[in-house]
Amino acid sequence: MTPPPATSDSPRQPATHASPQQLAGPDQPACVREALAADQRKPASVARSAVAPSQSARVRHPICPVFDDRSRVLLLGTMPSPASRQVGFYYGHPRNRFWTVLARLFGEPVPATVDVRRDLALRHGIALWDVLAECTIRGASDASIGECVPNDIAGLLKKAPIEAVFCTGAKAAQLYSRYCEPSTEIEAIRLPSTSPANASASLEDLVEAYRRILPYCRS
Repeated sequence: MTPPPATSDSPRQPATHASPQQLAGPDQPACVREALAADQRKPASVARSAVAPSQSARVRHPICPVFDDRSRVLLLGTMPSPASRQVGFYYGHPRNRFWTVLARLFGEPVPATVDVRRDLALRHGIALWDVLAECTIRGASDASIGECVPNDIAGLLKKAPIEAVFCTGAKAAQLYSRYCEPSTEIEAIRLPSTSPANASASLEDLVEAYRRILPYCRS
């Protein structure tokens, strides 16, 4: 079988994207394994309806925040997409350019597994989480988000030496401003979304925009 042609935002390497089985392995944090196990226990009809693109479903955030005592910059999305929830880590859609952008910024290979992705973020002082703990959403459509319950971003900021907050998309910035900024008292800087839905932004555009995080990152 002829392999599909490589795109401009996918690395030309043997293991460009890891499978869900590779990404959601036993090395995941306990909160991730428990959330994935709960999803697997759902009846098939429930699982199908939860990801049906034409229907809204109530979703709870299943992924632990990524941070440690080296973290200086916090990157926030809205809510993990169905693909990210399936693999149990942030920006998990194979066409999302987030990890390619970070790899370009730091001159490293594009990370293809959860462990390597987590290590890349932490080594460079990057913390990852999302604005929402719970919401209704249709598929991965940020425009459909409603009935929001925010994550405790202020609580996270007390646990890590975060100096700047960035939101990876317009909806994340809007939700952060409404639900989180009153308690964090830190204004978030809006970055463009790396989602494949943001097709108007080239990979080069995204890399240039994300250079704004570099003054807060570890080399």
